[in-house]
Amino acid sequence: MPRPVPEDGGVSTTARRRERILAVVNRDPMHAPHKTRTDALVAVGAGALSAVLALLADEAAAPDALGWLLLAASAAPLVWRRRNPVLALLAMIPLLMLYHGLDNAHTAPMPQTWIALYTVAVTGRPLRTLLTGIGVTSVMVTVVLSIDAHQGLELLRISGWIVAILFCGVDVRIYRQYVASMLERAERAERTREEEARRRVAEERLRIARDLHDLLAHSITLIGVQTSVASHILTVDPERLDRQAIAASLDDIADTCREARAELRTTLQVLRGTGNGGDRHDADGPLPDLAALPGLVRAAEAAGARVDLRVRVPDGRLTPATGAAAYRIVQESLTNAVRHAGPAPRIVVAVGPAGTGALRVTVTDDGTGPVGDGSAPGFGILGMRERARSTGGALAAGPRPGGGFEVSALLPLRAQGEVHVQRHPEPEQASETAS
Repeated sequence: MPRPVPEDGGVSTTARRRERILAVVNRDPMHAPHKTRTDALVAVGAGALSAVLALLADEAAAPDALGWLLLAASAAPLVWRRRNPVLALLAMIPLLMLYHGLDNAHTAPMPQTWIALYTVAVTGRPLRTLLTGIGVTSVMVTVVLSIDAHQGLELLRISGWIVAILFCGVDVRIYRQYVASMLERAERAERTREEEARRRVAEERLRIARDLHDLLAHSITLIGVQTSVASHILTVDPERLDRQAIAASLDDIADTCREARAELRTTLQVLRGTGNGGDRHDADGPLPDLAALPGLVRAAEAAGARVDLRVRVPDGRLTPATGAAAYRIVQESLTNAVRHAGPAPRIVVAVGPAGTGALRVTVTDDGTGPVGDGSAPGFGILGMRERARSTGGALAAGPRPGGGFEVSALLPLRAQGEVHVQRHPEPEQASETAS
């Protein structure tokens, strides 16, 4: 009967075993759990292996009672090998010198010697490892040569193992440092990605806040002005009631509400992720650009303003971001003029190319501009300036020398990085008090 095959084909068990082995190899020995208990087991194992090697040696070189005591004592410092590797090795050296000086089996203490040397190499800098290896080898060979030249030469021959152990420790240390640096870079990259994601979220929230501000401030302001006109006709001068004027005002309010609802639906679709990707279209058409400026003019004129629109479409491709920014800047400027410029202001909207690779948007009026009435300043001009900066351009706003207020923006025609645009200087006296 065939044995059932696990769903993962046994790969998961092998992978987990390999991961555990790599975790042990990659782990810093100075921060491993249960260090003392593990080192005590290592000391016992090294002492047992040394005893086996001593028993397998020649009877003439077999250790006596003192030799066995020194052999066992030389493995004891391994219990503290990770607390202080160099001190553990220095504690072993006099014991081993006395052990070899009594002409006991010279190969028996090799396990604890190699473990101590490996610990020094894997936990210290290469220079310390080199000096330690030279010192230990010189002392051992000198002591054994003074007792037996033949045994000293034999020990010198097998001292290559000491060099190999030291190099192994250095290689493992370098490998662990490499793995640690890779993990650190991966963590840093992950933190950078998270910070970038948070930054993009903040930018998107700011963009949506600007969209909602522009939409709601413009629409509500026009609705308020049109409603005030209708109320004035009904209450102040009822004998001269003009039903057609009231009907036209109410129709303008309805049109403004429909446009606001359509743009609000587009913004909410972006928030919900239900839009149609990069085209950013919805059932009501694309986001507004220069082609939608006449609609803003009609809405402002319905609120009582006199608007002169001058648009020269630049040659070449106009990025959607630049078109939307120009539209929003004109929208917010008209809203501010209707609110702050006084009754029946005259407004001039000029949009056209400025040199090569730039679009200039200018909105001027002949009114009084924002009035300091003690209310909290709004974010209209600040939002317009941020919109201009988001496309790589700049915006200046402030009172005109001959009276009135002016908003002037310089926007790149192409994406940032494709063309250099000379930024328009921003006057320090620019007002930040629009709605």
